[in-house]
Amino acid sequence: MTEFSTFNGLRCSRTGQAEAADSPRNLSAAGAPLFASYDLEKAARTLRLRDMAGRAPSIWRYHEVLPVSAPERIVTLFEGMSPLLAAPRLAEALGVTKLWVKDEGRNPTGSFKDRGMSVAISMARALGVERLVMPTAGNAGGAAAAYTARAGLKIDVFMPRSAPRANHIETRLYGASLTVVEGFLDECGRQASAFGQANGAFEISTFKEPYRVEGKKTMAYELVEQLGGDVPDVIVYPTGGGTGLVAMWKAFDELEALGWIGGKRPRMISVQAEGCAPIVKAYHENAETTEHWKNVTTRISGLSAPRVLADRLCLRAIRESGGTAIAVPDEVMLEFVALAGAREGLSVCPEGAACLAALPELVKRRDVSADESIVVFNTANANKYTDILAGSGRGSG
Repeated sequence: MTEFSTFNGLRCSRTGQAEAADSPRNLSAAGAPLFASYDLEKAARTLRLRDMAGRAPSIWRYHEVLPVSAPERIVTLFEGMSPLLAAPRLAEALGVTKLWVKDEGRNPTGSFKDRGMSVAISMARALGVERLVMPTAGNAGGAAAAYTARAGLKIDVFMPRSAPRANHIETRLYGASLTVVEGFLDECGRQASAFGQANGAFEISTFKEPYRVEGKKTMAYELVEQLGGDVPDVIVYPTGGGTGLVAMWKAFDELEALGWIGGKRPRMISVQAEGCAPIVKAYHENAETTEHWKNVTTRISGLSAPRVLADRLCLRAIRESGGTAIAVPDEVMLEFVALAGAREGLSVCPEGAACLAALPELVKRRDVSADESIVVFNTANANKYTDILAGSGRGSG
């Protein structure tokens, strides 16, 4: 009988030490993020690229390399399988020739956060968790609220007052308890951790539990599937907490072990806001870790992470891939939200627009060649940012 999942445990991402996976887990014994591991030789017998066409159009089409042990344990709203859209007119405007946008705004709550939450909430419920807590800059709060409602669980969400109004509304809409915080994501994290300890709630912060990464790695699986077993030359990705960047880098090694791809890897390019760019600063200073960004001035919620827990993993992915890191001003991001809409009819969030805005400078610096194949990840729908866009004079009539 074919196993639904080949999940075989957790390992510390820093030491490689195996750790228990039979209870809810946060960081490893070494204080680093935990990674799920799989029997990829066994998974390769059934998870074959040529056989994918008949599978369900969600992240769970890759169930052999996701940690949930049985289909009845899945908590899903049919997340994933977002389109990979060619953008020729946008490419022309940016001075490149082969540009695709992976449009994560098509997910159930309008952002890529749904992928991670589907897996994390599925595992939390399977492990007996009844109450959860998390800090969020915005989109993850709505996603967590939706998936905990779907699972019949409770969650307390801590979110900055400065987050888009839509994020506040949707978090409450899905029945979560929302605490609005004066401060940024790091302050939300402090308050969420204290609340969890005082109330017995399991914390599902970015990288503080092992399974959000697993949901987000499916972006790489889909990308390879949509490209027929190929990988692009370049992936340009907006980086706040860095989960998506690290998750995809993990996935490419799995995909090679499964026989879907060879040894070629995309160059991973991290894009941050000029007003909060700890990864960019550390990369260009050849540092192994980031410093806490003390003066956050960006208004873009998904890029307002002054502390990056998985900084080593983010920087390793960028450097091992031969990529780079670049920062973009808020105002330029908002200009590119409008450009993507006008040129291609794409609803691009400011974080995704930051990646588009970075491309001309990347070409100018020769970090990217104009004729390379480039995939930009748009991590959310622009409609979630209407207050910011209206305030900028864009998106208003």
